[in-house]
Amino acid sequence: MRRLLALHALLVYLFLYLPILVIVALSFNESRRGVRFTGFTLDWYQALFQDPRVLEYFLNTLLVAFVSTLAATVLGTLLAVGLVRYRFPGKGFLSYLLYIPVVVPDVVMGVSLLLLFALAREVLGFPRLSLLTVILGHITFQVAFVTLVVRSRLLLLDPALEEAARDLGARGWQTFWHVTLPLAWPGVAAGALLALTLSLDDFVVTFFTAGPGATTLPLYIYSSVKLGVSPKVHALSTLIIGLSAFFLALGYALSRRRI
Repeated sequence: MRRLLALHALLVYLFLYLPILVIVALSFNESRRGVRFTGFTLDWYQALFQDPRVLEYFLNTLLVAFVSTLAATVLGTLLAVGLVRYRFPGKGFLSYLLYIPVVVPDVVMGVSLLLLFALAREVLGFPRLSLLTVILGHITFQVAFVTLVVRSRLLLLDPALEEAARDLGARGWQTFWHVTLPLAWPGVAAGALLALTLSLDDFVVTFFTAGPGATTLPLYIYSSVKLGVSPKVHALSTLIIGLSAFFLALGYALSRRRI
């Protein structure tokens, strides 16, 4: 039975990760077309770094990812503290609302955000589809992930530590800054890295909220694939996979730190 379960797990992991391994292997393939490996080369990475458009899209992706992650981390951390440490009407309902951005299909969220921005532009004349709307769109789903991760960390903390700080004369903000935040910092960092990874990889929400001059790397890969899969796309996909894996591993390591 144990061997059967091990074989099942192996097949599942192969099904999930074999396509990714194929892309990574083809990024080093000398052949321009097809999947036949004819030789090892780094020419596609060199051509990728010499493309000025890729640099522009890469900077757009980083700008969106870091700005949205910073905003989502601040909002999500404060929301998690409020849900864990305070009582107020509708607290349970708000806790359930956190799961909506997690379980709702990305295409539904993308369309709803597009309609919201269109309505706001019609009423207020602002905003037009740009990097700003992409950032706002990413924040809407990042906040939920950050809040869930930070809340799980806060639930493991002993409230007596904060009570002791208040007994010693610390005010609410001082208690949060000097006691709560340092203890919850691994969870905050893990939530931020998770939000950053989700932003780097996001395509659907970005597709519906991006305007002229707001092209990111996922959008560039999609437009390139429609014209035929180029080895440069394999190289770019490999770099995104490596970057995402690094941030996920770092976030996992931080979330596993003991209190």
